[in-house]
Amino acid sequence: MTAEQQNTTEQTAAQAATGEHADLLAALAQQRHFLRFTARDLTDEQAGARPTASELCIGGVVKHVTAVERAWAGFIVEGPSAMPDFTAMTEADLARRADEFSVLPGETLAGILDDYAKVAEHTDGLVAGLPDLGADHPLPKAPWFEPGVRWSARRVLLHLIAETAQHAGHADIIRETLDGAKSMG
Repeated sequence: MTAEQQNTTEQTAAQAATGEHADLLAALAQQRHFLRFTARDLTDEQAGARPTASELCIGGVVKHVTAVERAWAGFIVEGPSAMPDFTAMTEADLARRADEFSVLPGETLAGILDDYAKVAEHTDGLVAGLPDLGADHPLPKAPWFEPGVRWSARRVLLHLIAETAQHAGHADIIRETLDGAKSMG
């Protein structure tokens, strides 16, 4: 799916929603656009390049944001059972999470972006159909979450917007280092 087709799909879901649902979906769609825009015209090799002091690459950032959005969409529906117990992760679990930040052999930028588009479409449809953005679940076990805290679907969406925006900024820095291209300015 091209970036233009993905924007159209997201706009259609956002247009089907109304009120707060539409506002949150529009904000998420804007941040997704900025993240995808950093990958425009890159080769698979460039998408996996790590030109900064960071271990991040554009393809890996998109993969990570995809995995995060997939997990949080699952949380909206299923609660903490949709996410791992971060306090009990094995070495294998940690290695799989590290792979989220890399373009692995056999992966392509087109495939990574297509997976992101599918996750975004699923999330948008889910959110557009939610009867109550206030429905909540306890957070999964993780050292960074206070025990007993609950997040509503609304809070999850705000988190996804912030997470996507933060990583779009990371990707923009990587892209500017790669070839001087910027998302804005």
